[in-house]
Amino acid sequence: MRPILLQGHERALTQIRYSRDGDLLFSTAKDQHICAWYAHNGERLGTYHGHQGALWTVDPNPQTTLIASGAADNTVRLWNIQTGKCLKVWDFDTAVKRVEFNEDGSKLLAVTEQRMGFLGTIVVLDVNQDVDGEQNGEKVLTIQCDESKATVAGWSYLSKYIVAGHENGSVSQYDAKSGEQLDNVQVHDMDIASQVTDLQWSADRTYFITASKDKTAKLINAENLVVLKTYVADTPLNSAVITPRKEFVILGGGQAAMDVTTTSTRQGKFEARFYHKIFEEEIGRVRGHFGPLNTVAADPTGKGYASGGEDGYVRVHQFDKGYFDFSYEVERQAKQQQLQQ
Repeated sequence: MRPILLQGHERALTQIRYSRDGDLLFSTAKDQHICAWYAHNGERLGTYHGHQGALWTVDPNPQTTLIASGAADNTVRLWNIQTGKCLKVWDFDTAVKRVEFNEDGSKLLAVTEQRMGFLGTIVVLDVNQDVDGEQNGEKVLTIQCDESKATVAGWSYLSKYIVAGHENGSVSQYDAKSGEQLDNVQVHDMDIASQVTDLQWSADRTYFITASKDKTAKLINAENLVVLKTYVADTPLNSAVITPRKEFVILGGGQAAMDVTTTSTRQGKFEARFYHKIFEEEIGRVRGHFGPLNTVAADPTGKGYASGGEDGYVRVHQFDKGYFDFSYEVERQAKQQQLQQ
């Protein structure tokens, strides 16, 4: 897999998102720019300017007509993808760390930072999907995170639940209409170094994967928050994604530069790690970045994946024939037969 290297950012990447059809890629970094790219060849389609602080998050709506972004300037902005026009700005008390549209694109959630005496919150906004229509400025629902601030959040299937990952390593489930907390489960180590750093959904949104600083990723049922699978890495994780079409998950992470000399003999471990989704075993790594991987995303069509790093680069990989031909079950049986002989 020879990657396409996308050079459009001057600072560390924070999030990458594919459009639903997998033809477009959106990236954010700490340099105040949102970039849109053609996923198949890496050509830059355009940039969206307007934020006055580091960008943390981006999400295109299911129709790929609108994108939402959140930044350190305490705003969420809604953009017309085609024209680059900013359609709406929502103001908050603190930085916005995560945005995500629900399945039909009618609602948007925003996760705000806990700072300056303000509690961390999850806020729900109504979105008019008509790019020429007027947007409502009201915040439909506000969920306050009293025990531990939310770091990531997303919508389950049919917009039934809002699921959030917290700084203390726990995962919460909220009623998406009332905001009532229905469940809270400690899925990662209970410790400040175990915060949930990413939460990404399966195609049908019935289960999701979390990444954590405790060096594990967990596959979790959205209905009851039962941990289905655990993937153990040897480095703090910043991102994790479930691949469509094949039974794999991809994990991204790496130790920060200031920690490498004191805690690790191997230089940083800046690789994308592939694990078998069912058997929980690592099956391969892809190198290339010169710093920790901050974000990984899978092409919804299953043709490839992209990663964004602290080095400011986006690397887009198109899977080759060997990836699709590879059968982990056959390899596993062959290994077992060798051991028996």
